[in-house]
Amino acid sequence: MSEANQEYIVISGARENNLKNVSLRIPKRKITIFTGVSGSGKSSIVFDTIAAESTRLLNENFSMFVRNFLPRYPQPDADAIENLSMAVIVDQKRLGGGSHSTMGTITDISPILRLLFSRVGRPYVGQAHMFSFNDPQGMCPECSGIGRSLRVDMSKALDKSKSLREGAIMLPGYAVDGLDWAMLVQAGPFDPDKKLSDYPEEELEQLLHGKAKKVGTQFGGKTVNITVEGCIEKFTNKYIKRDLKTMSERTQQSVAPYISEGVCPSCRGARLNQAVLGCRINGLNIADMSSMEVGRLIRVIREIDDAVAAPIVRSLTERLQHLADIGLDYLTLDRETDTLSGGESQRVKMVKHLSGSLVDVTYIFDEPSVGLHPRDVHRLNELLQKLRDKGNTVIVVEHDPDVIKVADHIVDVGPYAGSRGGSIVYEGSFQGLLAADTLTGTHMKRPIRLKRDCRQPSGKLSVKDANLHNLQNVSVDIPTGVLTVVTGVAGSGKSTLINEVFLGRHPDAIVIDQSAVGVSTRSNPATYTGIMDDVRKAFASANKVNQGLFSFNSKGACENCQGLGVVYTDLAFLDSVKLPCEVCGGRRFKEEVLAYKLNGKSIAEVLEMTVEQALDFFQIKEVVRKLQAMSDVGLNYITLGQPLSTLSGGECQRIKLASELHKNGSIYVMDEPTTGLHMSDIGHLLEIMNRLVDAGNTVIVIEHNLDVISQADWIIDMGPDGGSKGGQVVFEGTPAQIIHAEQSITGRYLK
Repeated sequence: MSEANQEYIVISGARENNLKNVSLRIPKRKITIFTGVSGSGKSSIVFDTIAAESTRLLNENFSMFVRNFLPRYPQPDADAIENLSMAVIVDQKRLGGGSHSTMGTITDISPILRLLFSRVGRPYVGQAHMFSFNDPQGMCPECSGIGRSLRVDMSKALDKSKSLREGAIMLPGYAVDGLDWAMLVQAGPFDPDKKLSDYPEEELEQLLHGKAKKVGTQFGGKTVNITVEGCIEKFTNKYIKRDLKTMSERTQQSVAPYISEGVCPSCRGARLNQAVLGCRINGLNIADMSSMEVGRLIRVIREIDDAVAAPIVRSLTERLQHLADIGLDYLTLDRETDTLSGGESQRVKMVKHLSGSLVDVTYIFDEPSVGLHPRDVHRLNELLQKLRDKGNTVIVVEHDPDVIKVADHIVDVGPYAGSRGGSIVYEGSFQGLLAADTLTGTHMKRPIRLKRDCRQPSGKLSVKDANLHNLQNVSVDIPTGVLTVVTGVAGSGKSTLINEVFLGRHPDAIVIDQSAVGVSTRSNPATYTGIMDDVRKAFASANKVNQGLFSFNSKGACENCQGLGVVYTDLAFLDSVKLPCEVCGGRRFKEEVLAYKLNGKSIAEVLEMTVEQALDFFQIKEVVRKLQAMSDVGLNYITLGQPLSTLSGGECQRIKLASELHKNGSIYVMDEPTTGLHMSDIGHLLEIMNRLVDAGNTVIVIEHNLDVISQADWIIDMGPDGGSKGGQVVFEGTPAQIIHAEQSITGRYLK
């Protein structure tokens, strides 16, 4: 396209969050990559300005009725935003979906596979919907299409050597003299002092599995009918027959120990009924194909030689090939979506869009390299280029130098984070960035240095003969008292080894991952780290008043907005509008509370401070320690009162890290802590890890970042590849040794 015809998305005067009147031209139908330190304002431009306005304008095309169900986007704070096209946002939010959502259903590959079986499978069973485990006609009747049968673990539920009065029933809710216990004892003909082991067969059956029946019992001088059922029967109906994943986390944790999970005896985990499983193509049924790794499934599908099936086979192989191209060939179609990592979820979403036929769309990616080994980054780059070549505008927020290389246009945001960011420090080509004097430019040119003087371990933690998922009889020693990095390509078994096997055997380890820290708008960094308690005490003693006044969740809350700072106004037939509360001006506190000062600042002013400003302000020892920890993990720029629900995955992980830094003699497990971190911040992160190790802790990190791998004391490299081709330890040793290890892919990239 000649320069004269080049179109641009034009933004003028953007002021969302920390943006300082930013004006920008983003070329259309090109790949533009936004980079810069965390908190510099990249997301404020890409997500809070471009994506938000694009989505808002799109939603205005729907009827009022539909709009009531859509999230509401306020107009971004900018003078003008022009030439937008529809935005498709491909983020790292995990794909949930309970037990019924699998990789095949979410990528729309399963419906095509079902169609194939309904056309050429023999013997003929019926239409395509019969092959779905979500359809009553296809699902296995015993497990309702879930493939697993949950049963009460009798050894944990009962102690038959005791009587009811001694607490023989150990299920939750059956504490002696509790309600459920009393109902059983009053209504049934059960002797509360007889040991369960002495109960005759039918009496025990009645106690455990008795079906619900109404029983009249004396209560306050009246006869009352109550429904009583056996304790195992009641527990089964209440928890097992409903999808546990839909219950609160607390309920799941309290009942999980009493439930043992097995494969459904009827369908053996295939989820479908016997008639459907009898229908085969070339000797394989649909469950066999769904449980194959994508790489192998492609070869199997290509062998189907049937004129009727030809167009279906073409469509299937094309979609499966997209999955293989992006490096997901180790996944299977029956893999449940809520077991995929953030990076895998994002790549599955990409595949969905690649097979779509929309063009002239703006695709927005949020760090798509997360969870990718350096070996696979080129596959991601090819995908981004494919999307661009179809005629789409591709916008990527990214820190990985190997992805930044493929940009047609680069926007570097900075110079630093928070209030010291929010400006554009460079725009132009990749070559120009290397010559630019910005944090990104200077760090792109730095060579990787291998750690030479590695610490000696103080002991070891052993994992013996691990076979979970794709692990192939793995035995490995994790050294204590040093920094160990576990690496390997995606799907090689790193997470299984550490997050499942190792943590299963060491449940006391401190796990610092990227799951959200708080979804409520009422929790913020000050409350999460415990700073708020000390601040409230300081305000209360300085002003001789009750400390509850200094909480916007308690006595101090502005009465108009209940301490939320915003008011939702419902305009019957229009969208409800979120406006700053006119009484407190968004400050969340009552007017009288704001009159109390600590060293000249009100509580609202303190919550508006960034970590960096608060460090200058406070002298309270405990508060300074916690603020320093947040500053050390690179969160200088967040304000004490910012709702936790607005933090990214990487920021959530770093705030957890900050609140766990003071423990010694522990095992720390971190899962890709460099997510969302700029190259210039990785040095700080390594300093923290080293400080933890020097204080006597054992630190284990799952990581792909070469800067982190090169600074480990000990490396465990999983592989050689992903899925069934992985699950082995290909290397154990120091960074200086791995570059000579023939079979290690990681070693090749460190070289």
